[in-house]
Amino acid sequence: MLSAERKRVLLERVRSEGRLVATQLAGELGVSHDTIRRDLRELAAEGLVQRVHGGALPASPALAPFPARQEIGTGAKERVAGVAARLVEPGQTVVLDGGTTALAVARALPADLVATIVTHSPTIAVALADHPSVEVLIVGGRLFKHSVVTVGALAAEAIQAIQADACFIGVTGVHPTRGLTTGDADEAAIKRAFARRSADTYVLASSEKLGAVSPHTVVEWNHVTAVVTDAPASHPTVRALRRKGITVASAERTVR
Repeated sequence: MLSAERKRVLLERVRSEGRLVATQLAGELGVSHDTIRRDLRELAAEGLVQRVHGGALPASPALAPFPARQEIGTGAKERVAGVAARLVEPGQTVVLDGGTTALAVARALPADLVATIVTHSPTIAVALADHPSVEVLIVGGRLFKHSVVTVGALAAEAIQAIQADACFIGVTGVHPTRGLTTGDADEAAIKRAFARRSADTYVLASSEKLGAVSPHTVVEWNHVTAVVTDAPASHPTVRALRRKGITVASAERTVR
């Protein structure tokens, strides 16, 4: 079997089953374990899978740069944003993480909402500039151009002065066993810092992120109040999260 054909089989397995076990595929295809590992390394380099010990899991499409992500799952993000915006209460201090789903949340906030929004996203700050009764606090730092957010030591230090009622963070992967992940270590660190300074943490997860995995862990499940998603209750990842006792809110459900 040619390399291109093997890779096609590997991708089909990851997409259809949500995981791939290297030793199992090596036996099925009659090739060595090293051959499968080499194929997986090449697929991972192309951003098509996320390698894990013993095999691979789906890579998140949300690892693309910010402008490209604006075109992915726009309807799903708007549904997630609608649920998230209803969780923001008048008078609260709320953290809005960067990313396209968080931007949709900012745009979905009621016109009469009185609140303070803390963000490290210049894009979200500008989107809220015309909101009549929302105070906007911008966390400074090094601009991570891939996601158009500030990161680094300056941002981390500024976050330590914040006491937030709620935090809405974006991730690129939500997996029942591999957890909440994103593609950059510095960005993951800022998300963790925000979560630790917030009474409640909500994870914004449009359906294309469910079951996917990225390289860097954001926060552990015990920091999460709920996962907000547009995926139906029948989605395998939603079912698995609820079996773990994790609250999942969807466009059809409210957090209880």
